[in-house]
Amino acid sequence: MIDTPAHPATTEQALKTEKFLGMRITPITRRRIENFKRNRRGFVSFWIFLVFFIVTLFAEVIANDKPLLVSFNGEFYTPAFVAYPETAFGGEFQTEADYRDEFVAELINEKGWMLWPPIRFSFDTVNYALSVPAPAPPSADNWLGTDDQGRDVVARLIYGFRISVLFGFVLTIISAMVGVSVGAFQGFYGGLIDLLGQRFIEIWAGMPVLYLLIILASIITPNFWWLLGLLLLFSWMGFVGVVRAEFLRARNLDFVRAARALGVSDLVLIYKHVLPNAMVATITFMPFTLAGSITTLTGLDFLGFGLPAGSPSLGELLNQGKANLNAPWLGISGFCIIALMLSLLVFIGEAVRDAFDPRKVYR
Repeated sequence: MIDTPAHPATTEQALKTEKFLGMRITPITRRRIENFKRNRRGFVSFWIFLVFFIVTLFAEVIANDKPLLVSFNGEFYTPAFVAYPETAFGGEFQTEADYRDEFVAELINEKGWMLWPPIRFSFDTVNYALSVPAPAPPSADNWLGTDDQGRDVVARLIYGFRISVLFGFVLTIISAMVGVSVGAFQGFYGGLIDLLGQRFIEIWAGMPVLYLLIILASIITPNFWWLLGLLLLFSWMGFVGVVRAEFLRARNLDFVRAARALGVSDLVLIYKHVLPNAMVATITFMPFTLAGSITTLTGLDFLGFGLPAGSPSLGELLNQGKANLNAPWLGISGFCIIALMLSLLVFIGEAVRDAFDPRKVYR
């Protein structure tokens, strides 16, 4: 396939990007970047998702029940990151200061000031000043209301978005590493290794994942790493098929035979010569795997077998919406965030698929 010449403005922009990054971008990489940009829906979705993700990474700065900065007696304190006793501000107790308490606030404001985040609630902060029983409807203090325990919904959405995306990223990356390695060895060596590997995958894929989660949840208290490890036992199999097929096709090509004739080791052949060709299908598949990982975590939290109780979870918020039909803001808020997140990931995946499609040429 012969690429058509790029527009001069596009070429100039690409050269500026190369100069900014301090590296040389190959023509095929430049073509993939331009194909990705041509998919306007995916390109815009990528930037929207990136903004949301970066904002939620600083959730403690946006939603917190402690001030970001306190000035008292000419000295500065950062309660959002460091715990200070109440006696540091002229109080009576050695325990950590409750900055939402009127007594502590008066002590600080007499000799200084407090800088609060935009949302004065963390994901586990209970609003005891509600004028109505929880779950409370949206108000000036709680923009999207509270859940059935009096916790702010906006704060839980921000923290829940972050933990869901981070969980999906970690699970997808580790699954890709394991799945690509297994598929590479199966496809490169073939024969008995490939036969036994495929039979093992068929048996392993038939294991009831949900039942295993229910059994383990009754034995141990599941947390982030337990769920990650358990789901990793099964999620890597989705990458094996595409990588195995690429290695079965490429292992008998001329450049592989020539490298083997020159005495190149099998590991170098696998990871340096054949794997870059298989990574195209793997990278195309990863955004959809990320969306599936987030959906799995949300479903487990909804059923009560996911993160520990009290964790900022989107699935737990949906479960509260189901249990409190008189508080529609719970279900609607959780549904909108999950739908937006998964839609953005699917659109990004479509743009990545177009970027790595060799039949697409930008003009």
